[in-house]
Amino acid sequence: MRLSEISNKEIIDYSKGQRLGVLGQTDLLIDENNGQIEAFVIPTLKWFGLGKREKEVTVYWNQIKKIGTDMIIIDV
Repeated sequence: MRLSEISNKEIIDYSKGQRLGVLGQTDLLIDENNGQIEAFVIPTLKWFGLGKREKEVTVYWNQIKKIGTDMIIIDV
């Protein structure tokens, strides 16, 4: 799967039912040997994106449960 196919999708935590962010607003951890995505690093912001980063959530590729047409469902 290419990055362009999954960009701009909302990332939803399955167990909490919580929106974590949009894939275009995340950092990626990429394996330098084969170019595959290993994980997404999602910054959590307060005040509707106007505050400072509180922490980051790292979502590894094996935690992805389903990639739909407009969202990615994960189980952290």
